[in-house]
Amino acid sequence: MPMVTALNHIDLERPPFTDLGRPTVIPIGELVYGLVIAVDIQSFSRLDTLDQSLAQEQLRDVLDLAAQKSGLDRESWYRQPRGDGELAVLPSDTDVAWVVARFTDQLVDALRGLRSGADRSDLTLRLRVSMHYGTLTAGHFGPVGDAPIVASRLLDSPMVRRTLSTETAVDLVLVISERLYHDVVRTRFHGLAADRFRPMRMSLKGVTYVGYVCAGTPLTPGDTGDTGDGWTGGRHAG
Repeated sequence: MPMVTALNHIDLERPPFTDLGRPTVIPIGELVYGLVIAVDIQSFSRLDTLDQSLAQEQLRDVLDLAAQKSGLDRESWYRQPRGDGELAVLPSDTDVAWVVARFTDQLVDALRGLRSGADRSDLTLRLRVSMHYGTLTAGHFGPVGDAPIVASRLLDSPMVRRTLSTETAVDLVLVISERLYHDVVRTRFHGLAADRFRPMRMSLKGVTYVGYVCAGTPLTPGDTGDTGDGWTGGRHAG
C-alpha cells in the first residue's frame, strides 16, 4: 500500500517489509485522541547482532501473545518499530482501562513464560512500557503530537530505568501518564490497583512530565486476569 492513500489522509502503516494487516488511519490535519503504547527492551545496545535479532523476535512474540490473550487485535494498531522497541497507536474505540489492566497483565505473564522456557539464561527479555492517552495527528514519518511525545519521555525517565534495574523479580515496569492514572487507574475498572503505582516527576528541555510507575502487573493481587466471554477486542461485546 502507498504511504499516502488520499490527498487528505495518511495511512500510518509499518515499512513495506512488514505485514500490518489493517492499519489505523489518521487524517492529515485532524487532531485526534488516542492511546499510545511505547515499549523498550532493556540493555538492547549491549547485545551482539545475533542476540539483538533474537530479542526483537521475542518482543514481537510476547506482544502478539499478550494482545491475543487479552482479546486485542494488534493488526488493527499502527505500529512503528524502533529497533529496540515499538511505538503503537491503538484504534479510537479501544477500551483504555482494559488495555492498561489486561494487556499489561498478559504481557507480564508472557515474559514470565519466556523466562521459564528460555534455553539461555544470559538472554532474558525485560521491558519498559509506557502509556498515555492524548492528542496526535498524522505525520509523514509517523504520528506527531502530545501523546507520542509524552509516552516516549515517560518511557525514558531515569526512575523507570532504575526501577527495572532494581526490581529483579519482575521483567516489566509500566509507567503511565498522570492523566491515565487519575482518569483510568483510580476507577479500579478491570481489576486495576492504584496502590501498585508510585508517582514520578521529571523535567526535560524545560517541560515537566508526571507519571505513575508500576513494577509488574497493575492488577489487584489475586485477580486472575480472565477476560471472560463478554469481551472482544478490548471492547464490550454488548
